[in-house]
Amino acid sequence: MQITLRQRSTGLYADFSLNGVVTVCGVICQDRTWLIRDSYLGFPGDFIFVDTQGSSDPTYSGLGDRYLLIYVPGQNA
Repeated sequence: MQITLRQRSTGLYADFSLNGVVTVCGVICQDRTWLIRDSYLGFPGDFIFVDTQGSSDPTYSGLGDRYLLIYVPGQNA
């Protein structure tokens, strides 16, 4: 699995690849909002960003510090 993140003026966006194929593209990353959502896409779980200091949407500069990307297995099953 590969995750590509892009910071744009309108927010942080994510692409998800599974087995070398981009499956989910251009998902807006928002605080405490599931990113994959649908089990038919083949992912064995889902991802969510969490703001550890409030409820702001993630920005690239705060990743790994203020904003954590959390994986939850079986979430969208």
